Amino acid sequence: MAVIKMNFLSQCLGMQANVTICLPSFSFADIMAGRKDVYVPGMKYQVLWLLHGGSGDDSDYLNFSNITRYADDNKIAVVMPANYNMAYTDWEHGKFMTYVAEELPRMCRAIFPFSDKREDNFIGGLSMGSDGCQKIAIRYPQNYAAVLAMSRGGFWEKPGGNQLNLGIPMSPRKEGQMEESRLLAEKWIREGVQTPKFFMTWGENDHDVREAHKRSTDFLRELGYDVFEEEVPGYGHEWDFWDLTLRKALNEWLPIRHSIIYPDEKE
Repeated sequence: MAVIKMNFLSQCLGMQANVTICLPSFSFADIMAGRKDVYVPGMKYQVLWLLHGGSGDDSDYLNFSNITRYADDNKIAVVMPANYNMAYTDWEHGKFMTYVAEELPRMCRAIFPFSDKREDNFIGGLSMGSDGCQKIAIRYPQNYAAVLAMSRGGFWEKPGGNQLNLGIPMSPRKEGQMEESRLLAEKWIREGVQTPKFFMTWGENDHDVREAHKRSTDFLRELGYDVFEEEVPGYGHEWDFWDLTLRKALNEWLPIRHSIIYPDEKE
């Protein structure tokens, strides 16, 4: 497994941006499978774009979960951008949603062998990142096959929510984008647009987000979205829960190949 720490000048943000990437490489599993030619010209990776929570950064999953092992086991690249507490929202001082949804994938695909096909791309996040991944998936349904939303709703934002306690800004602009997301969610269903599947999960003891998550889940399901939901007993807003969820999502939930896409294979 290759772990890559990047820093580059973002056009959308107008600043240097940090990104951490997990990139599966030659492993003992390849030895056991008898595969010698792991690095093949033209090979591609499926990608999980994974968003951190409030007050975190691109190193959170690396430091507090087993994402490197899960990515390697399932042969999927994982890209974790830093969001600088900007709630994955486009602001006048930086387009943080456009950065994650457009600029970062464009840059990464120019450098790494990442598939650009919808069925090979997934977006997920926890807490603030859960709001972000849902909002981005609704605005760019053509880009993702599935969404992994952990420990936060998405279409219920109101002024005075507990995000303020983390120093994450709330403004008419952010509230407006959440309302735009709700309208877009309805619009895609009316127009028959192909939308991603939503995997919504939260801990039973996570009282601050439990009801909000249910409202968000009900909102999507009533519109006609394909929604999987799970409330896990005994867990709250904590890394033990998110690590457990990442393992389940990559092993069982997300529609991934569990293998690198080689050019000689039929897709």
